[in-house]
Amino acid sequence: MPDKRPPYPPFTRETAQQKVQAAEDAWNTRDPHRVASGYTPDSTWRNRDTFISGREEIVAFLTRKWERELDYALRKNLWSFHEDRIAVRFQYEWHDAEGAWWRSYGNELWEFDERGLMRRREASINDVAMAEADRRIHGPRPRDEYGVDLPLL
Repeated sequence: MPDKRPPYPPFTRETAQQKVQAAEDAWNTRDPHRVASGYTPDSTWRNRDTFISGREEIVAFLTRKWERELDYALRKNLWSFHEDRIAVRFQYEWHDAEGAWWRSYGNELWEFDERGLMRRREASINDVAMAEADRRIHGPRPRDEYGVDLPLL
């Protein structure tokens, strides 16, 4: 039986929101294998200036990412959806090995196959230096905050 990841396209507002929250939850585990399992075996990515193809490359990329981006905590919000595509905006916070804190802002475009696996991901991301005292994302999102947008600043 092939991998499946409900909900499946075509998406409604409710199912698109479920997909976004599931992605946020998976990424907040910082488990590269768990995250990669939500993508097709031949999934293609553009992450900033890096191009990735397939689950093995996804796992390798995420392993390197979370070795650099320490105490990573993410929030994703649904921006738009249509049939088999979802657009999200996100923010995440992390610190580097020297203790400098960063907030990363971005947008992603996602395309899914009929089994609900993501076959294409394009991410544009910018990093902004911040003080640790300015953090507003502390670990995974509590259930009562699902779907709540973060302020831009």
